Amino acid sequence: MQIQVTFRHVEPSEALKEYARDKVGKVQKYLDGPIEAQITLGVEKHRHEADVVIYASGFKIHGQETTGDLYSAIDLVMDKLEKQVKRYREKLKKVNRDNSKGLEMPFKVDVVEAESLPLDEPRIIKTQRLVAKPMDADEAAMQLDLSDDGFLVFINARTEALNVIYRRADGNFGLIEPQ
Repeated sequence: MQIQVTFRHVEPSEALKEYARDKVGKVQKYLDGPIEAQITLGVEKHRHEADVVIYASGFKIHGQETTGDLYSAIDLVMDKLEKQVKRYREKLKKVNRDNSKGLEMPFKVDVVEAESLPLDEPRIIKTQRLVAKPMDADEAAMQLDLSDDGFLVFINARTEALNVIYRRADGNFGLIEPQ
């Protein structure tokens, strides 16, 4: 498990860094595969803020808490993240997966510099390579809910087709399925 601790507007403390690492390390028992964590601890006026982002098995979990003490902020944000991870694991257990579990499909998104384009024609301005993982639509909705992203591309485990789930302006999700 790789854990990165960053301090903002506060003196770095080895004791605080170790405390944060120990708390984040406890979440590891719920997750499989390589795990990366980014912890940002900051102080603004009298607000002590802990911001934690965990990347594991292709999904991202984010939590943030503000209290009067950095230690309590770390405790509260880790409680929140642990609930999210447990909820995710329970949903995974409920979903019956096909044997397509090992099927992953790489896809490509094109990116070009916006300054080099004429203004009268719409063009592709960005290319990014991602890996679409097989999952159920409910699992994809939960993963999108846990992240701050606007959409998620995934392989539907039932149909084995590439799908896109996106966050709508009203807070609900939309699903794009090819025919």
